[in-house]
Amino acid sequence: MDTATLPRTPALASRLPQVGTTIFTVMSALAAEHGAVNLGQGFPDFGCDPALPDAVDAAMRAGHNQYPPMTGVAALREAVVAKVERLYGRRYDVNSEITVTAGATQAILTALLAVVHPGDEVIVLEPCYDSYVPNIELAGGKVVRVPLTPGTFRPDFDAIAAAITPRTRALLINSPHNPSGMCWTDAEMRRLEELLAPTDVLLISDEVYEHMVFDGQPHQSAARFPGLAARALIVSSFGKTYHVTGWKVGTVVAPAPLMAEFRKVHQFNVFTVNTPMQHALAAYMANPAPYLDLPAFYQRKRDLFRTGLAGTRFKLLPGEGTYFQCVDIASLAVPERDLPEADFCRWLTQEIGVAAIPLSAFYGNGFDQKVVRFCFAKKDETLEEALKRLSRL
Repeated sequence: MDTATLPRTPALASRLPQVGTTIFTVMSALAAEHGAVNLGQGFPDFGCDPALPDAVDAAMRAGHNQYPPMTGVAALREAVVAKVERLYGRRYDVNSEITVTAGATQAILTALLAVVHPGDEVIVLEPCYDSYVPNIELAGGKVVRVPLTPGTFRPDFDAIAAAITPRTRALLINSPHNPSGMCWTDAEMRRLEELLAPTDVLLISDEVYEHMVFDGQPHQSAARFPGLAARALIVSSFGKTYHVTGWKVGTVVAPAPLMAEFRKVHQFNVFTVNTPMQHALAAYMANPAPYLDLPAFYQRKRDLFRTGLAGTRFKLLPGEGTYFQCVDIASLAVPERDLPEADFCRWLTQEIGVAAIPLSAFYGNGFDQKVVRFCFAKKDETLEEALKRLSRL
């Protein structure tokens, strides 16, 4: 056949030309190749409460297998609204101020598509989760990067204030914070409330680790603060809370005018979310113990992991929340400590047999501060094997 007549795939200008394979995929593949303990990607290696899949089975057998309401199963919306009011003191309307989503990532993308117009500016605080920037770009927004304070990862309010312009449409925050584990304090949330009060800047608050705050501290949800709640779309995740990350079910709560715009987009990019899982989650939430006990559950794992790491020359950074622990590698007694973070993580995976994630992957400019992140949402025996290998350092 003449090559001139062969079928041709048309050329395509990428919507995300800078996006390649994520560091999580790269490190997980490298861990599998070298038989390393994978403390890189953030997911549990243990199962959920058997009562949860039993509840899904019961919902399926009860006939809950067709489309649910676009906004989510009423019983689940009611359960989440009741939980938010009980924990954070704000009552959201079940019918107009909560929507069930296909996980937190869809929720954040939908929120941005709903409120950002081409040319609008959206502030992100770096290091930040890797979906934020592509989501903003897909919405036609301009990303404005503001660094958290290196080392402590606390918010720099002078830098945030300086970044706000008449074009600023939204600010995206994350507490407890992935990747650092930092948790915003009451005082910091109040300062943010004061900073945003004279503006029309919306707040997108990613709170998927809300039930992983340690040492007896409460989670400072944006819902607690009237001035923030009035402008906030607050994102939560059942996957993180109930050890079912693969279920991809989350929620967004927001004032009715914001939720109305959110739902306009939601109905056309997802429309509905898995019906039997929604019914199962609603039934499971009748018992608050699983989420109320979660801080103690993960704090024990954090303490086990930190105690083991204390026997190495890693410098432990604060671990206030989430299921991640960051360490400074600069004081290690190995020549590889001088490698860039990403190269160090490859070396650690290949030679020591433990996979981690470089914090530079969470910065747009690849800022390298000699810090890497481990995930401790693992079985005790997994953590102990990882610590045994890391003790070689």
